Amino acid sequence: MIKTINVDLKENSYPIQIGTGNINDIGAYLKSYIQPTKVLIVTDTFVKDCFAPTVRESLQGSGFDVSLVDVPVGESSKSLDQFARIQDSLVTHQLDRRSVLVALGGGVVGDLGGFAAAVYMRGISYVQIPTTLQAQVDASVGGKTAINHQKGKNLIGAFHQPKLVLIDVNTLSTLPHSDLRSGLIEVIKMGVIRDELLFEMVENNLDAILHLDAKTLIELIARACANKAEIVAKDEKESGLRMVLNYGHTFGHALEALTHYKVYRHGEAVSIGMHCAARLAVNIGMFSETDYERQKVLLQRTKLPITLPQNLSPEAICDAMSLDKKTVDGKLRLILPTRIGEVVIRDDVSETYIMEAISQCY
Repeated sequence: MIKTINVDLKENSYPIQIGTGNINDIGAYLKSYIQPTKVLIVTDTFVKDCFAPTVRESLQGSGFDVSLVDVPVGESSKSLDQFARIQDSLVTHQLDRRSVLVALGGGVVGDLGGFAAAVYMRGISYVQIPTTLQAQVDASVGGKTAINHQKGKNLIGAFHQPKLVLIDVNTLSTLPHSDLRSGLIEVIKMGVIRDELLFEMVENNLDAILHLDAKTLIELIARACANKAEIVAKDEKESGLRMVLNYGHTFGHALEALTHYKVYRHGEAVSIGMHCAARLAVNIGMFSETDYERQKVLLQRTKLPITLPQNLSPEAICDAMSLDKKTVDGKLRLILPTRIGEVVIRDDVSETYIMEAISQCY
């Protein structure tokens, strides 16, 4: 069973292919888009052992000249040091402007590899093969690439669309349950911001999702990707509509930065951020207590955290939020829900209300 979602960006359009076992055919897929040339696989030390041999064999079988570089597992690899290592590999293996970078792994590898492709020789083609749920439904789609700065997440980056996103749900079998649950936050988020039926899919099929039922996963991922593809097609460079995808991320990114990316998985931080944003929306009269509870219950059923750590003060969190990329002319842009399935962008919420909501989320 294969589902294909198209991201319509004119000359930058590309397909998202979702199925089971399709990672074995990446060479044939890629050959149908790009003439065989040199390829650099960027992966991490865990995924390298799980899936890199299959990907390398498939690419070589289709005539590609394949090299590989791996980075340590974890958010700390989205750094200038690891970025430089990938650039060194690109130069050492003499990739040129017709060459391709394949990002094989989770969101960290996708962001890092995509950014490396975006700037090498002013931009070469790349392919996303996301192996985590978070990457499959969010990070691999839309062309946002970046590395972190010690003062903030994803502060150094570029928009660079892939040529192909290939999603094999079988790769999710290697994930710890905590990572699977963490990735599910991006589906829940998409449900809150624009698709109540998607939210209901998670509510009604949570056990099947967590038990990796392939049919359920393909339908869920395809619907989430279709939503994101539609948003990206309307706003590729995040000048307006696309900002709604940051629901929960302003609070979440601040939490990640303050804990040096070592305490929370990205999805866990976003879960706490969504809870904070929903509480703020209730406090200012935008969001009903009923929908607030509905989101809260689903996050709790998914066993995701919703409370802030006691050792971080509201002042520290608020200060960290001010460094967020979504701050414009000193005004913090917040994505706040009005109901399950709809959010709005607000830049007029006072710091007093923000601090109050943070204080209620410990």
